[in-house]
Amino acid sequence: MSKFRKKKKGMPAVNTAALPDIVFMLLFFFMVTTTMRETSLQIDAPRLPSASEVKKLEHKSLVTTIYVGKAKDAKYGVSYNRIQLNDKIGKPEDVPAFIINARSKVSEAEVPFMTTSIKADKESSVGTITDIRLKLRDVNALKISYSASKTTD
Repeated sequence: MSKFRKKKKGMPAVNTAALPDIVFMLLFFFMVTTTMRETSLQIDAPRLPSASEVKKLEHKSLVTTIYVGKAKDAKYGVSYNRIQLNDKIGKPEDVPAFIINARSKVSEAEVPFMTTSIKADKESSVGTITDIRLKLRDVNALKISYSASKTTD
């Protein structure tokens, strides 16, 4: 009999040296490919009217969007004439302050290229959209884009 016994070898340990590299590579991939939502809609997603002629906006960073439609929250009422400016429901009187605030975030050279996009539901009142247009005219925001869905013929 010997005093020394051989130890039984089990499974070798898993090498985790490359694990941090893989984790950071995946993290970097998702950071690069993910886009952040700028605003969360507080009105029902607008059912845009169809259009036969559409033009793509060039500088999306210079576009301010005004949503018009039916509010999701019942405390704002059930009509289709609710206006959303960024993340809050507003009135046509709030539009000039919204545009001035958006202008303050861009350089003076880019202000003439700013566009206001109105995304209005089919059921929205033309009077509400006219009120918005008049308020935009008051602050000299004359480039207006009416968003529509393109029809496929």
